[in-house]
Amino acid sequence: MSGISTIWVYLNTSPLLWLAVTIAAFLIAHVVGKKLGGSPLANSVLIAGAIIITLLLVSGTPYTTYFEGAQFVHFLLGPATVALAVPLFKNLDKVKPVLLPMAGALVAGSLTAIGSAVAIVAAFGAPAEIIASIAPKSTSAPIAMELARSLGGVPSLAAVLVILTGITGAVIVTPLMNALRIRNFAARGFAVGVASHGIGTARAFQVNDVAGAFAGIAMALNGALTSLLVLVWSLLLG
Repeated sequence: MSGISTIWVYLNTSPLLWLAVTIAAFLIAHVVGKKLGGSPLANSVLIAGAIIITLLLVSGTPYTTYFEGAQFVHFLLGPATVALAVPLFKNLDKVKPVLLPMAGALVAGSLTAIGSAVAIVAAFGAPAEIIASIAPKSTSAPIAMELARSLGGVPSLAAVLVILTGITGAVIVTPLMNALRIRNFAARGFAVGVASHGIGTARAFQVNDVAGAFAGIAMALNGALTSLLVLVWSLLLG
């Protein structure tokens, strides 16, 4: 039996199969994105997600089986979120001169992200658990899931909304900023970091290193501010 056949036989009987599928899907998506010249529409998360969803549907695999194998990726989300302090530390010299406008943009962006989403679903008569699930959609998935749980929402739904928010932001940020004639990469990166967390940050790094650094800073700060705002919300609700 060849080496590849041995690996396949092992993976096929192990929960690690779906971890391997997840990694392979991302690598394929990354290659496709590079072949298409880094187009916003060739977002790695979007393509990899489509591949995995298709495989799950074709194979009739339930999500619980998939998550059993791929949960190592989920575990890494926590350390990755903590590591966002690194770009903040490395770019302190660039951050200090613009600290005040960054603080204003952070507050405006965070309140807008929460308020607009909550107002829209509330206007359509969504139940309280849906409103609680969508409120933290612009933070990273681990933070959003915990915040949704604390508000009485559905953590798994919050994770889905986080991913959709990130993909949408990553796809539209470049054409939107170009249309608005915003040329400053720090401002572009900060905006997408606040609105679209890690997926938007990954897109910002593809475009410009400065944009990526400020997107990472914005993502970390927005996670902290959103947590604080949700805490206040919880206290007001009693």
